[in-house]
Amino acid sequence: MDSIRKYIFTYLKGMGMGAADIVPGVSGGSIALITGIYEELLQSINSFNGENLKLLFKFEFKAFFQAVNGAFLLSLFLGIMTSIFSLSKVITYMMDEHPIPLWSFFCGLILVSAFLILKDIKKWSIGVIIALIFGIIIAYWITDLPPSNSPDALWFTFVAGAIAICAMILPGISGSFILLILGKYEPILNAVSERNFVTLAVFALGCIVGLLSFSRVISWLLKRYYSITIGLLSGFMLGSINKLWPWKIVTAYRKSSSGEEKPFLTENLLPSAYLEQTGFEPKLMLAFAAFAFGILLVIGIERLAVYLKKA
Repeated sequence: MDSIRKYIFTYLKGMGMGAADIVPGVSGGSIALITGIYEELLQSINSFNGENLKLLFKFEFKAFFQAVNGAFLLSLFLGIMTSIFSLSKVITYMMDEHPIPLWSFFCGLILVSAFLILKDIKKWSIGVIIALIFGIIIAYWITDLPPSNSPDALWFTFVAGAIAICAMILPGISGSFILLILGKYEPILNAVSERNFVTLAVFALGCIVGLLSFSRVISWLLKRYYSITIGLLSGFMLGSINKLWPWKIVTAYRKSSSGEEKPFLTENLLPSAYLEQTGFEPKLMLAFAAFAFGILLVIGIERLAVYLKKA
């Protein structure tokens, strides 16, 4: 009964990760860290090694499934897929029609999560503070980069896949946003719609290589330098607020492959400046309510996790 309950909650956490991954600028890794499954996720990914893969090639499927923590990964994957297919239209609608409360919600969620995660650091040091500041600066810098043109060569598609998947498991930095910066967001979407299996296979291979290698790096850092690594990851989350800021104005547009004009560069504004420059209400009360809801949701998840551990 306890195991069933555990995997139901893992499924729900996967739904949270999937919902976050839909939004450019929000990382599923942030949700994994918030909900307390980040380290288990890394360990499960790392279990795809030569020894366990031999079980698969020997057709010992049950032993392989157990060795790679298959029940956890399957329930998480199903949650992510459920969220992507069921919530994508809702979140896309919110991004288009109600961006201020949506971004405010994620700001509250990410902000309080970073501070709650920092509570896990038992002993603060100069190294932890430097890692925190470094993480904030790097995430801020990345989220401020404009999208770029990129080579059409398959080798760059492989590299883009490897980099984007690394970002997806890093809290605070969105893989879809990295693809946008690298100029590969639309080409990959076009490859999906046009069923360009060669491009998709190369991209998937890059994702697999990046995921299996980078997860080992993060796991090693958490084992050896736990406090510094947590400081760095929290910094990434805090720095990503730059991308999630609710009040923005588009300063430049770009033409998509279909000829449609899409935002290219944006600038963050204070609510008062937003009203002056756009003529639209900043919806401060609604933004505050959404921000508070994000905070209360994270606190509720943390309290529930503590309760379940004691139960």
